Parts: sequence; structure tokens; C-alpha cells
Amino acid sequence: MAEPQRARPKPTPETQHFWDGTQAGELRLQRCDACAHVYFPPRPFCPSCASRKVSIFKASGKGFLYSYVINHRPAAPGFTPPYAIAVVELAEGPRMMSNIIDCPQTPEALELNMKLEVAFEKLDDKITLPVFRPAKG
Repeated sequence: MAEPQRARPKPTPETQHFWDGTQAGELRLQRCDACAHVYFPPRPFCPSCASRKVSIFKASGKGFLYSYVINHRPAAPGFTPPYAIAVVELAEGPRMMSNIIDCPQTPEALELNMKLEVAFEKLDDKITLPVFRPAKG
């Protein structure tokens, strides 16, 4: 029997630019042209001032570990416990949920405020997920 696959997000017209970016190895965010607010998740209007004048830009891919929980239960298909479910605060300001890779999934290794950098995990020809790893240097 085949191993269950990880759930895949379904891009929409409002989020397609984000998923096109991850396939290209870029983390793309949106910035309001009216009030300069940077936000995530993608949407066609600014959540701060409701302006529809927004721009898409390539983010730095840098951030820090804001919060996390380590899952030890084998409940989610496509994940092998233990694994971290993390909230990453991006250098540009927004926070996003992701996973932490390339480090032990323990409280000793996953220190709050640790510097992170984006990496990309290709699931298939259509979906590449942004994940984060400890920043080098």
C-alpha cells in the first residue's frame, strides 16, 4: 500500500503569484502602495487600509522563530514525527506558519528568536512549499 501523501494547497487566482514564486525559489509577499503595509497571506486588498493598490515583491527569505510546537503523534499523512509546526516572523514583518528542517526537532535545538532562512520543498510539478532552516553564519 502506498504511503499517504501530504495535503496539497490549492492555488487560487489571489494566491497564484505566491505559488509561482515558490516554484521559482522565491518567497513573494505583497505590499500596499497606499500605506506600505507588508502582509501575508496573499489577498487582493490591504488588510490594514483596504486599498486594492498592492504590489508583489520578492522577500528576503530571512526571519526568526517566533513560536512553535513539536508534534509527536503520527496523525498527519506525509509527516514523520517528531516535527515542528512553527510560526516564523519574516524580516519584512508578516508571520507565516511553516515547518523547520535541517535541525533536530527538540526544544534544545529550536530556540525562540533563532535566525531562519527559507528553503523550498517540491511536492510535485505544481506545488513547492516554503519551509525554514537555521540561517547559516
